[in-house]
Amino acid sequence: MALIFSLLILILVIVILFKIIKKPIRLIFKILLNTIFGFIILFFFNLIGAIFGITVSISLINALVIGVFGLPGLAILIILKIIL
Repeated sequence: MALIFSLLILILVIVILFKIIKKPIRLIFKILLNTIFGFIILFFFNLIGAIFGITVSISLINALVIGVFGLPGLAILIILKIIL
């Protein structure tokens, strides 16, 4: 009887912990997915931009900026590349 009670308490604790960490895990997954899309956008931009002589280095920070801000983030990186 004590084993069943302990098992039920353990299951309850696991469910509560899962509910607590569910949102941060979802946020981390969304940021990771956006960063992957940022890498893809950077890759294709560099393929096309090489024709015009404008490329942006492919790095984690640049991919994260593009993943979070989208095309305005790419525009900001291009402007920074031209200015600096």
